[in-house]
Amino acid sequence: MPRLPLRARPVLVALLLLFISLITSCRSPQVGNDISIHINVDGQTTEASAPTGSTVAQAIAAAGVTLGSLDKTEPPLYTVLGTGDTIKITRVEEVFETEENVIPFERQIVRNETMPEGETRLVQAGVNGLEEVTYRRILEDQEEISRNIVKTVTLKEALPEIVMVGAQASFVPLNIPGTLAYIAGGNAWIMEGSTANRRVIVSTGDLDGRIFTLSPNGEYLVFTRRSTKPTDEEINTLWAVRTRNLDPKLISLQARNVVHFAAWIPGTNSVAYSTVEPRSAAPGWQANNDLYRVSITTGGNPRRLLYPNSGGVYGWWGMTFAFAPDGRLAYARPDGIGLVDQDGGYLKPLLEITPYNSHSDWAWIPPLVWGADGNSLYFVSHAPAPAPISGEESPYFDLSAVSFSNEAAVSIVNSAGMFSYPAVSPLRSDGKENGFQVAYLQSIFIEQSDTSRYRLMVIDRDGSNAQALFPPADTNGLEPQTPVWAPAQLDGQTGDFLAVVYQGNLWLIDSGSGAAYQVTGDGLITRIDW
Repeated sequence: MPRLPLRARPVLVALLLLFISLITSCRSPQVGNDISIHINVDGQTTEASAPTGSTVAQAIAAAGVTLGSLDKTEPPLYTVLGTGDTIKITRVEEVFETEENVIPFERQIVRNETMPEGETRLVQAGVNGLEEVTYRRILEDQEEISRNIVKTVTLKEALPEIVMVGAQASFVPLNIPGTLAYIAGGNAWIMEGSTANRRVIVSTGDLDGRIFTLSPNGEYLVFTRRSTKPTDEEINTLWAVRTRNLDPKLISLQARNVVHFAAWIPGTNSVAYSTVEPRSAAPGWQANNDLYRVSITTGGNPRRLLYPNSGGVYGWWGMTFAFAPDGRLAYARPDGIGLVDQDGGYLKPLLEITPYNSHSDWAWIPPLVWGADGNSLYFVSHAPAPAPISGEESPYFDLSAVSFSNEAAVSIVNSAGMFSYPAVSPLRSDGKENGFQVAYLQSIFIEQSDTSRYRLMVIDRDGSNAQALFPPADTNGLEPQTPVWAPAQLDGQTGDFLAVVYQGNLWLIDSGSGAAYQVTGDGLITRIDW
């Protein structure tokens, strides 16, 4: 290798020195002496040292200070410290405490038209309830900064004080057959033998009216009560009470979230019911479309008759059922009706029905009832509309019937309305044959039957001899509801009594003469059964 000339060597040395200087300047700074910091914790400030470049977390660990999982630091744990910096540690604690609180009872005033005006009577003494409340407390350096309720458990429900106040009724007492039950002000009442003979049998004040059904002999009443739990856990619970007891005791049926259906199984002391699952979004539930059976007298766990299923079109809303006099079971859902094989636990479709598109958070279920002889089904069908209205948006609904004798389905009342709610009378004999009548509601505004009021109508089982009963044509109509037939006929009547709720009051209408009788005047009645 040739040697460099002497004059080139100083230049090479200068370049080497420059290169070494550049490399040295690009290196990370070397750790030097420890830094001095201050740590403020547990009411004291202490001095500590930590290696240069330490973070808050490293400095706290080097100082031997232990942090709790909720403790906070200022500055944050990832901050790199410099000499003279101060770390403030705030001790944070989470404490759960429970306490028992008294639930004051409410005072309910119930008007009674059978008592003189101004007279009062204590029906039930009020009793305070008791609840256990669990709080979550957050403490910072032993000082409370927040306190929130995380759980509430009702240990004992409050019993409302019920005071009956006389309203000096001008309504003449009527003799009635059997037992008539009704909800007034969230409580269950019954009338026996006469409209003047009334007494309260459930006074909890929380009946929601979704389920309210008397046993065929009037001995038991099954009903639902609003749940005290949040709505996303439980909507209501199912109960029974024996109406014949002077001091009725409530019987829990160990069922909850019963929204659409519960009914007595013919010839038994058992009830069938269907359930939903609560949801926070409208309508507040997702239907299970299932079916269970539970005995009132023997108790025990409910027995499943039908497993949960999708429920077809708009099945999230739910389905309903109807028992025939002989125990056969029919179902109705937004897209059709059919029969339930109770032994096999499956559905047997009978007729398809065009589902109604409500463009809202509710769905229409075809009202359904068996004929009194068990040979036919009466239901509301969704009728087509002229073009260009689609089938699902048609505003027309007919009262129809399907016969099991000839397997024919016919429309017997055109444009009755989506909430016609047919109801059949008990089987009656005229000396030649057994027959029955069908009561239903006729919408006043045919093309707006979803919001229309209705009038009570009666027809023979074949759709003939239509008669408008109540209310008169020049008055406001009825809110949608199922008319209730009396279980028997009284001597001297030309027909049977029909019970309806009109403007919050109970009315009885003779299906033969059309005579209407107002029974109550307090405006508090929401549901009835007979």
